[in-house]
Amino acid sequence: MSFITDKQTLDDLNIFGKRGKQSIYSIFNRTCSRGGAEQLEQMFRFPLSDTDAINRRSSIIRYFQQRKQVFPFKNDQFEAIEQYLSNTDGRSQLTHESNTLERKFKTLIGSDTEYKLLAKGVASLVEIVHGLKKLTTEWLQDASAAPYIADLRIMQQIISSEAWKPVHEKKPGSRLSFEDNTVLDKIFRYLEIDHVRTLLYHLYTMDVYISVAQVATERKFVFPEAIDRELHSIHLENVYHPQLEKAIGNTLSITPDSNVVFLTGANMAGKSTFMKSLGIALFLAHMGFPVAADRMRFSVRDGMFTTINLSDNLNMGYSHFYAEVLRVKKVAEHLNANHNIFVIFDELFRGTNVKDAYEATVAITAAFARKTHCMFIVSTHIMEAGDTLKPQYGNINFVYLPTRMEQHKPVYTYRLEKGITEDRHGMVIINNEGIIDILKQGLNNN
Repeated sequence: MSFITDKQTLDDLNIFGKRGKQSIYSIFNRTCSRGGAEQLEQMFRFPLSDTDAINRRSSIIRYFQQRKQVFPFKNDQFEAIEQYLSNTDGRSQLTHESNTLERKFKTLIGSDTEYKLLAKGVASLVEIVHGLKKLTTEWLQDASAAPYIADLRIMQQIISSEAWKPVHEKKPGSRLSFEDNTVLDKIFRYLEIDHVRTLLYHLYTMDVYISVAQVATERKFVFPEAIDRELHSIHLENVYHPQLEKAIGNTLSITPDSNVVFLTGANMAGKSTFMKSLGIALFLAHMGFPVAADRMRFSVRDGMFTTINLSDNLNMGYSHFYAEVLRVKKVAEHLNANHNIFVIFDELFRGTNVKDAYEATVAITAAFARKTHCMFIVSTHIMEAGDTLKPQYGNINFVYLPTRMEQHKPVYTYRLEKGITEDRHGMVIINNEGIIDILKQGLNNN
């Protein structure tokens, strides 16, 4: 089963972002090829849910990081190859009979565009195969390449087969005759096309690994360790938001004995940013990618759902409150299906009145607390809900982000503390901005 998530979660965490804005995907996209960028996007769309697969990918990326490897091929080679392979018309296959006087004349005056594209694609494949032969030979002798051995052997087996012998007989960069191109075109586009596509898949994946390794080094991200999923645990040290400069990290552990994190804090104290930091770290960890933290160990989850920037749906006739209700219902359905999921709710039931929000927050959080195989982060401004839940459930971890008042101005530490805050500084902020005075002045002017 693949890792379960949805568009709301991807949007909340800014995984792909909006046009013109930086995203989590864009942080890691240092790929050199278009195919690498597309492969990276697929990894983001389909995180892993298998412990061994996650740790294997992570170890491969670390291998390239340790080598300080740069991608050994050029993008224009792949562009030429993709354009060449996209011509699937069987009538375009080169044959010895098509080497006519007319074609030779077209070549002489430079008008045989189709042949030029075919020849360029063939030449690029020849260059890549020769470069790959050298790389695989070298890397297979490197003991530290153990995590990547399986991929290397697949590529080596393809290019070492008898069918590819004519490719190795041609020197990379040398001028290929029409007869040479005829033989190689038959191999690349017809006899061995599936193997060519497999080879390109592994090369694009290599491009991704090297790109992510470079980001890990430059940003000093760490590689999480996926542990036994039955432990139902996450341990984070100094996790922070990867898109913030001078971000402040927080340390947190979630276990079956404290599977619900009940988060309080005043407006602007950093609750949403903290929850996004957790969600992004967990999402990247399930990809086998490095995260913005000092250390991370986690039990693999079946999926993750967040509700941070939820809006109403006017087209469907949904109010904000009803959109929240449907969101909770969706989570409940996955819980009833016995999925091990990670859930984030920012200001649960903010779309209704205080009394209903209080009662609903208590009821839903209590239900979450009974699902000890899952993990929940619930934030709220309704501190009274925490006071009600605290004596009843020992597995709810009550934490808050504090606000310090200095000369009637709020100062935020962005550091988690134990307990439930009593901070309510909304009116202080309103008064500091002089809003009431502005409104009074407007009334006097009238």
